[in-house]
Amino acid sequence: MGAEVHEGENDPGADVNRGVDREFLSLERELTLLLRRARASSGEMARQVHPDLEPAAYGLLVCLDDSGPQRATALAAYIGVGKATMSRQLRALEELGLVTREPDPADGRAWLVRLTEVGRTRFRTVRAGRRERYVRQLAGWDRVEVAELARLLRQLNDSAEA
Repeated sequence: MGAEVHEGENDPGADVNRGVDREFLSLERELTLLLRRARASSGEMARQVHPDLEPAAYGLLVCLDDSGPQRATALAAYIGVGKATMSRQLRALEELGLVTREPDPADGRAWLVRLTEVGRTRFRTVRAGRRERYVRQLAGWDRVEVAELARLLRQLNDSAEA
């Protein structure tokens, strides 16, 4: 009389999820949430560097601060965009006074992009604020757990590049 209802039985999407490990479904959910929050955070940080800075360009500042002057082609590969998009983003960053281009001493035909002093100062101030938020958010975590999370995220990022 009373029919037993099993999880997903009346869910039309359940067939899609059958055979997929719950761990991977959980991973997808958590990564989706993390990426949504990261996009929002990047937009906020970009505006803190400069009100007219596009959120996508924030990653260029990260790369330039971490690695020093780079060719536009290397930056495009790092971000995963084409030459036209990179040229537009770099032009906007130059107009905002955050980056400058200089001849590449190794190849006079090429140009290197580097942070200006203003760009470096603004970027590092915002980055320091973000780090302080991480410290507050993870205050209850053991440092070994924080290091393990960083290691696992690096492993995930490395596998995505392969």
